[in-house]
Amino acid sequence: MQSLWPWLAVAAAGALHGMNPAAGWALLAWGGRARAMQALLALAAGQLASVALVAAAVPLALQWQWEFQPLLLQGAAAALLLWMAVRHLRGRRRAAEAHAAVGLWSFIVATAHGIGWILVPALVPLCGGGMPGREITASGSLWLALAAVGVHLAAMLLAAAATAAAVRHAWHAAFRPSPPR
Repeated sequence: MQSLWPWLAVAAAGALHGMNPAAGWALLAWGGRARAMQALLALAAGQLASVALVAAAVPLALQWQWEFQPLLLQGAAAALLLWMAVRHLRGRRRAAEAHAAVGLWSFIVATAHGIGWILVPALVPLCGGGMPGREITASGSLWLALAAVGVHLAAMLLAAAATAAAVRHAWHAAFRPSPPR
């Protein structure tokens, strides 16, 4: 049971992250199911991009001895998101741009919240501990880290989808006109 706690922590952090309105469930709550599924995929892409950024930047920062500045990438993504919003307001609407905007939003929020960093406390016991499979090679920690990211992302997406569905249901229940008697 002790080796299960880091996995539960990774899943719980993902679920908590998914219930945060800034993480994107509000974007899933409005529109049909097809739109919600497309937005969910865009959210996942943004989250994965943020994790990949941290995973790539940390070794490079250590190797080249420079400080990682996520604000630079966030600023570039925010500028692109702003440009897309202006295009949208000017009437140049495309579905692909809307999904890209959701993905950029997800990337910005995930990077701001530190999605790649939030997993570090749970990854240390998983990747550095004496769990089965760890003794085989040092590269075993890469697969454990990827599995932890997958568990975190799955829990986040499930929580975001469930929260969006609950909000959509509550909204329709509260504001749907009653049939005449």
